[in-house]
Amino acid sequence: MLMEGFGTLLWLITLAVLGLAVFAFVDAAIRREDAYRATDKQTKQFWLIVLGLAVVVNLLPIPGLGMLLTIVGLIASIVYIVDVRPALKQVMGGGGRRGGSSSDGPYGPFNGR
Repeated sequence: MLMEGFGTLLWLITLAVLGLAVFAFVDAAIRREDAYRATDKQTKQFWLIVLGLAVVVNLLPIPGLGMLLTIVGLIASIVYIVDVRPALKQVMGGGGRRGGSSSDGPYGPFNGR
């Protein structure tokens, strides 16, 4: 019974890692190529290859180095989401804000009056 629970936990972790890799790959695919160059990060092609390999490694059971490659893919996905994605969003004008100026409050412009 304990082994069944452990197997279920590993399956859920594997599913979460796969979901993270797919999210990072799709996000990298929809970003513009010039944004990658503007952020001085690796190229869009580089990230698509690395994140695509991370997805493939998570989908295919590879004996031997499979777990190591999964961890490398997880690290690549985390680096993209934590470092590259925010830089791309900032360059593309989506730095966490949905339009408006820096003086906007939650209900519109704040002029200090």
